[in-house]
Amino acid sequence: MHFVSVALLLAVFCSPALAQQRTQYVLAVSWQPAFCETRPDRSECESQTADRFDASNFALHGLWPQPRSRDYCGVDDDLVQLDEDGDWDMLPEPNISAALRDELLVMMPGAASALDRHEWITHGTCYDGNAEAYFGDSLDMLDAINESPVRQLFAASIGQRLTQREVRAAFDSAFGRGAGDRVRLSCVNDGNRRIIDELTIGLTGRPEGPDSFGELIMAARRTDGGCDGGVVDAVGLQ
Repeated sequence: MHFVSVALLLAVFCSPALAQQRTQYVLAVSWQPAFCETRPDRSECESQTADRFDASNFALHGLWPQPRSRDYCGVDDDLVQLDEDGDWDMLPEPNISAALRDELLVMMPGAASALDRHEWITHGTCYDGNAEAYFGDSLDMLDAINESPVRQLFAASIGQRLTQREVRAAFDSAFGRGAGDRVRLSCVNDGNRRIIDELTIGLTGRPEGPDSFGELIMAARRTDGGCDGGVVDAVGLQ
């Protein structure tokens, strides 16, 4: 009886469904105008306009399997060195479809500076799937945020200050009470202004389209809120 019980416990504990639920990620989404305030010479920043997607929507930074030390899975040392040296344009392009690449160029403007190559080599190689799945799932999670009251709040607040509490409340409204407790704000100083440049969001479980976002965020661990708030930056140097 003892051996049967142990076997049953192992079968349950090691089941694919439970293993999937234990998989943890951090989704990082950028408010691109703020990013470009401190890096105006980047290709994606020089070409940014007020009517471009990333002027009023969140942009993809990356989807990071956890723990954060889990990176460069099966990657050759020479590629790791190129990445760590910042020579991202010398990294191989992710093997994705033309349609997905077109989406990525819009929703991940940093791809103009080879951010997609860096994210794939560093984090995507540790994802359970190929590059098509990694970036497809990443954009699905970004879609969930951009189609929610969170994006609406930011777009309506350009040039104004948002507090951490307001941002977290928008996540609660969009994805369920407590969702905001899984969100962390990042802010940077721009002269005498404090601006919000990024949100990082905890997710637990494998993404299954934009509709799965609410379940994944509610399954994640709570986190500290990061900075207490900042200005939602507009396109162009302020």
